[in-house]
Amino acid sequence: MPIKVLVAKPGLDGHDRGAKIVARALRDAGMEVVYTGLHQTPEMIVTAAVQEDVDVIGISILSGAHMTVFPRIMKLLGERGVDDICVVGGGVIQADDVPKLKVLGVREIFDAEATTQDLIAGIERIVSEFGRAGKRAASASPAP
Repeated sequence: MPIKVLVAKPGLDGHDRGAKIVARALRDAGMEVVYTGLHQTPEMIVTAAVQEDVDVIGISILSGAHMTVFPRIMKLLGERGVDDICVVGGGVIQADDVPKLKVLGVREIFDAEATTQDLIAGIERIVSEFGRAGKRAASASPAP
């Protein structure tokens, strides 16, 4: 079963060329991609992710609102009891904020230097480690 990724553009951020390039690269790599379009709220993003039964939420953010958007998404996922959807992000995110986002549970932030191959490999790794596939493998392993 292919990895399913929801690519979202939150808030008033009106530039989506990068998100569309990412969506196309993931699709070309064999992943199933759902692109939500511009001006999504965290509530809309989480609802779509749950309804679409995705493995990964990918947030593309250029507005500088990442320290508001990501905590809200993580909180909403927690409130719904969803612990098997991995969250990643990219765009304009200050390096000082990356560790803070990771403490919240965001699995990876891809900076402007990341290639589409870095993103594809990163998502595959994250899903195998932290997503449904990784959880199934861990639960199938016999206890020591």
